Amino acid sequence: MSLVVEFRSALHVVAVVSLALAAIMLAPAGMGLSLGWPGANSFLVSAVMVGVVSLMVAVSTWGARRPDLTARFGFMLVNLLWWISPAVCAVPLMLGPAQLSFVDAYFESVSGMTTTGSTVMTGLDGFDHATLLWRSIVQWLGGLGMLSLGLILLPFLSVGGMQLFRMESSDRADKPLPRFVALSKVILLVYVGLTLACAGLYSLAGMSGFDAFNHAFTTLSTGGYSTHDASMGYFTGTGVLWVGTVFMIAGSLPFSLYIVLIFSRHRMGVDPQVRVFISIIVVATALLFFGRSGDDAHGLHALAQDAFNVTSVITTTGYAAGDYTVWGTLAVPLFYVLTFLGGCAGSTAGGLKTYRLIVMMELIRTSLAELLHPRGVFPMRYGNRQIAPDIFRSALVMMMAFIATLGVLTILLGACGLDFLTALTGAVTALTNVGPGLGDIIGPAGNFAPLPDTAKILLAIGMVLGRLEILGSLVLLSPLFWRT
Repeated sequence: MSLVVEFRSALHVVAVVSLALAAIMLAPAGMGLSLGWPGANSFLVSAVMVGVVSLMVAVSTWGARRPDLTARFGFMLVNLLWWISPAVCAVPLMLGPAQLSFVDAYFESVSGMTTTGSTVMTGLDGFDHATLLWRSIVQWLGGLGMLSLGLILLPFLSVGGMQLFRMESSDRADKPLPRFVALSKVILLVYVGLTLACAGLYSLAGMSGFDAFNHAFTTLSTGGYSTHDASMGYFTGTGVLWVGTVFMIAGSLPFSLYIVLIFSRHRMGVDPQVRVFISIIVVATALLFFGRSGDDAHGLHALAQDAFNVTSVITTTGYAAGDYTVWGTLAVPLFYVLTFLGGCAGSTAGGLKTYRLIVMMELIRTSLAELLHPRGVFPMRYGNRQIAPDIFRSALVMMMAFIATLGVLTILLGACGLDFLTALTGAVTALTNVGPGLGDIIGPAGNFAPLPDTAKILLAIGMVLGRLEILGSLVLLSPLFWRT
């Protein structure tokens, strides 16, 4: 297949997606005009501008022969979508009341689409509702896009060991695209249902209707954008924290589990990564609760804060309910370690993913057994399934690429003038799509606005690399990729 044909076909898909984003911009515009929100007109203007340009690109690439779903076309399409879509979503942030520069708007949009949750915007409590709603919608759409990646494309493209989670729809060679569309419809149905349930419970817990829907969008997507500068610390009720904890976990579980439970007559055992994921949350919450210092460290509200913050970090949501850096000497190193872990594969969560932790533990177990019994054969297992060599190799290579990218990004951020703690945790939080880092600048009580533009661009690149499992973007640097 010609590289030019594949590029034209991929660009046509991106143009159609951009047209859809332009149509979605009409939602805050329509609500704003009907409810008298300031700045609603800017979303209407943005929708027209994006729509016209996207339509021109779509028409110019019309008729490009649809290529087979090869690995090269898949990687090309995924990268074009995840690099261009944030630029499209940034237009209202530049033209609207926010009046962000291109770098700030692109950073905010990338953070939203990748469901990272890092922000350069301050004074959110006084911001116009249209802009706040758009930020939440962008994160919700990003979470939906991540589900499509994790359940459909990345397993098909064999990225980072994700082929371990191939479903029937992505494992068939015959007519894969119609099967992908069918699976996407089921994913959307489950995603919308959980979002509505979350919004309803937030409302019952004391949130206003506007806050409830915005936070439901960013909770299920494990994104972490809030309508308040204090994030979830703005709400004093314990019920809000428990609702957030439950639905952050729901967004971090494999959506294939929901699909099987709801739509299939067949029942499957609990995925090993689910058991390990839940166990880590319980253990980390207990450690934080009993190791926390302060006058209110051991009440029921403190337990809700501990569970919420632990879940927020490990699910890469990035909400904050209080400044956990002042909760004692255990809190900071605990949260730093949790930043790396992430949720389950096939969910909206980022990070290294729990299943890779299981694979690495299996490698250690079998290596120790081989030291004791050099002639023995000890297969690596994931639950009751044997881990194939290509899956283990792919997961190991991804983790090595993650460590190398983390080192390079940290050095580059240091060259931008950032102190070591800010550079290191900024790189970590970008690659794992968590949101807040550590330190006075980008910590849970801080903001990314003070960083220089070069650092923001580097962090935006890191966010996309993290969302595409590092290798999904680095493959473009291989000369083999560009050969016909």
